[in-house]
Amino acid sequence: MYRDFGTIFIFILMGIVLVYVPLLIQQLVAPSNPNPDKLATYECGEESEGSAWVQFNIRFYVVALIFLIFDVEVVFLFPWAVVFNELGMLAFVEMAIFLVVLMVGLAYVWKKSDLDWVKYNVKYGRGRYASLIEKTPKSQES
Repeated sequence: MYRDFGTIFIFILMGIVLVYVPLLIQQLVAPSNPNPDKLATYECGEESEGSAWVQFNIRFYVVALIFLIFDVEVVFLFPWAVVFNELGMLAFVEMAIFLVVLMVGLAYVWKKSDLDWVKYNVKYGRGRYASLIEKTPKSQES
C-alpha cells in the first residue's frame, strides 16, 4: 500500500525539482547588467506612452465572457456526438434540453444588445431605458 504513495511522492518531488532546478541554474549562470533600456517595458518596438493601468471598455470583458461561456458549452457537444449511437434517446433529449438552454441564453444576450460592439452614445437612447427619453414638443424643434 505504501508503494503507491511512494510513487506519487516521487512524481511530486520530480515535478518540484524540474521546476526549481532550471530556475536556480539560470539565476547562477545568467549575466546581470540591468540598465534603463533593459528595464523598460517592451511594446512591439514602440516607446511606451502613459501608464499601463488604463481602464478598458467593459465591452471587451463582456464579449470575452460570452465567448468563453458559449465556447465551453459547445465543447460538451463533441464527446456526446462521438458516442451518440450508443447513448440512445434519453441522451438525445438531454442534449436537446441543453441546447435549448444555450439558445435561451443567446436570445437573452442578443435581446440585451450585449452582442452589439458599437452602441449609441445617446443617454437613454435605446434598450431598457427607451421609455425614459424626454420628448420635446414640436414647437421647440425648430
